[in-house]
Amino acid sequence: MNRRALGNEHPDTLTSVYCLAHLLAHLHRYDEALSLYQRASSGYITTLGPDHPTTRACLGHQASLRQLLDGQVTNDVTHAMP
Repeated sequence: MNRRALGNEHPDTLTSVYCLAHLLAHLHRYDEALSLYQRASSGYITTLGPDHPTTRACLGHQASLRQLLDGQVTNDVTHAMP
């Protein structure tokens, strides 16, 4: 990754983290993806601002994944009930 060369908060580093999160989500590795979405969105807010299109897109993917995970927990609990 670009982290060593550019630093944790550089937009190129954050883009790499964001892309990796997206890939992990598609591979159904949701917990890892959520962690990386959180890292990328936090960095984007700091470097680009909360209203930047990239920040908003990252936050949107993070929210969608969180909804998916919340739905899975709800479904798991519902199916486990007698």
